[in-house]
Amino acid sequence: MNSNTKVLVQGITGKEGSFHTSLMLKYGTKIVAGVSPGKGGSKLNGVPVYDTVAEAAKEHEIDASIIFVPAKYAPEAVYEAVDSGVKLVVIITEHIPVVEVAKFVRYAKVRGTRIVGPNCPGLIAPGESLIGILPSKYFNRGMVGIVSRSGTLTYEVASILRQYGQSTVIGIGGDPIIGTPMQEAVLDFQDDPETEAIVVIGEIGGTMEERVAQLKKAGKITKPVVAYIAGMTAPREKRMGHAGAVVYMGMGTFESKVNAFREAGIPLAKTPYEVKDLIEKVLRK
Repeated sequence: MNSNTKVLVQGITGKEGSFHTSLMLKYGTKIVAGVSPGKGGSKLNGVPVYDTVAEAAKEHEIDASIIFVPAKYAPEAVYEAVDSGVKLVVIITEHIPVVEVAKFVRYAKVRGTRIVGPNCPGLIAPGESLIGILPSKYFNRGMVGIVSRSGTLTYEVASILRQYGQSTVIGIGGDPIIGTPMQEAVLDFQDDPETEAIVVIGEIGGTMEERVAQLKKAGKITKPVVAYIAGMTAPREKRMGHAGAVVYMGMGTFESKVNAFREAGIPLAKTPYEVKDLIEKVLRK
């Protein structure tokens, strides 16, 4: 995405939708329309509001959509966007049933739409466009691509790397099933000419970090990668907060991720602050 990406906001008149629409507009995001059933014909911050995505798509060219619709209605909002030909759908909504997520992620993939989320903070191309709820003050234009499962750690690491800046930052979400897994985002950064190094911010649970390591080990990722994993001190017998923090047959533990990164030659930071030192080292090389 860039400053020319035309964005639709679904749920634009709701409390969260209206608040973050104003912030995205202030950042420079090109929001061309919004959708809120029953509010068609009105405007919010100068943005025209429609009753359906189909109506908005007839009047405007739309590249991406961001969804602030409550969990009960979010799947229908996703299907609306996909059926209207929107190629990037960012889902901020949390607590969407996993079975519904599995259905619309598959539906979107078959039809060529990229899903980011659900339960994610979205994306930012610093200085260009913000599609999400990421606090823009922590980001500036640069060379490091960041993909993260954690919202708060994303802001912290980006702030630590301010002198290098970021090409694009994507918060993929922490649910068991998401539209853009970590390994897919890393491959996108591999193909991005503006990205010179990649930072992976992982968590215990799931197998995405191990899959990134496999790609690096196989030579499919040639750009330098630095990683940080949250959950080193998490007690094994305690259930953790993110729905995606599930261990599978020995994979998904902190130890398995550390071992996978080590075997792939990916430097692993012990603290978020160490990410900067490791980035400096890999860029010097």
